Amino acid sequence: AAIRDSCYNKTQPLFPHSIRIERILPIMNIKKKALPIRLPHDEVLASITEPLLTWYEGQSTLRCLPWREEVTPYHTWLSEIMLQQTRASAVIPYYTRFLEALPDIESLARCDDELLMKLWQGLGYYSRARNLKKAAGVICAAYGGQLPADFAALLDLPGIGRYTASAIGSIAFGLPLPAVDGNILRVTMRVLQCGEDIAQPAVRRAVEEALAPHYPSGQAAGALNQAFMDLGATICLPHGAPHCAACPLARLCLAHDAGSEQQLPVKSKKAKRRVEQKTVLLLHQGRALALTKRPDKGLLAGLWELPNLPGHLTQAEVEAWLAARGLRTLTIARLPDARHIFSHVEWQMQGWAVELASPDAMVAEDASPLVWASPEELADTYSIPSAFQYFLHEHHG
Repeated sequence: AAIRDSCYNKTQPLFPHSIRIERILPIMNIKKKALPIRLPHDEVLASITEPLLTWYEGQSTLRCLPWREEVTPYHTWLSEIMLQQTRASAVIPYYTRFLEALPDIESLARCDDELLMKLWQGLGYYSRARNLKKAAGVICAAYGGQLPADFAALLDLPGIGRYTASAIGSIAFGLPLPAVDGNILRVTMRVLQCGEDIAQPAVRRAVEEALAPHYPSGQAAGALNQAFMDLGATICLPHGAPHCAACPLARLCLAHDAGSEQQLPVKSKKAKRRVEQKTVLLLHQGRALALTKRPDKGLLAGLWELPNLPGHLTQAEVEAWLAARGLRTLTIARLPDARHIFSHVEWQMQGWAVELASPDAMVAEDASPLVWASPEELADTYSIPSAFQYFLHEHHG
């Protein structure tokens, strides 16, 4: 016993103070697991369903959207994908045109890639369209052309994350799933007066888990998600003063009570976008305009674009580049500069409009990867990303 007591004194820690658990975990190849986030005052969430649904029922005729008028799983899926990073008012004409051309999942799975990109032209984030077609192929092969009424199965489809799977599941199938987007995050953080960083995935999951027990099933599930969306879009606004006097949750909102609405939610800033300089060329041969195709991977993958070169080139440098490819310049004029912002990169562009000698006076079209498109083909066939539309409009307008 004496030997045992001398080896282990219960009043002393097992390890010396100089040895910390943070140092031991890497040695043992054990990752420190983040503790789950508990939202403050989450008991308030049990009281928001009824006033929010009552408000939404009274507002439903004021925000008429085509995907809400004829609700089908396909319509819900398509609209939710289009609405990512895009305002509802901007989506409506694209949504209508898309459904006219591809009215069901089978036609989407079979459609030509050029048609798909043309239908999507102007919406941006073109990988969304490619994933739609990929997912449509999976749905036709595995589910008989019908979206599965199961959260896990929806989540397995290309291009569908937790938010989209929850939106489809609740709106189209009545599953009790919170569709946690920026609107729900903003509303929830203000109601609970919570200062957690909504840019963190763990916070998004915490909101999802906190709301889930209070979600109804059936038609009310989708209505509740759409109520959150509408409240965030029209009343509980970001980047400015929310319209608290008109909010159905004002009496429950702890941030409103404390006067801290405009300080919430907390969101860490994204990394600064890198800047790329480009010289864009509008190359004309008579009525035809030169296009090139982007690589199959990366930004704007596989889309048609105006020829462009890295950096801001002088007129002499542009003419030298053309001459090296057997393209003889007749006239050249500078176009106004333009800027286009993507999520992680900013293009600062200068443009040149160039009239080239007729094809029979050139070395050969094969000397460069240019495709010559007529005005009719530009309108009906080739999809040009909006980054280049400025130069087209400037030149023809």
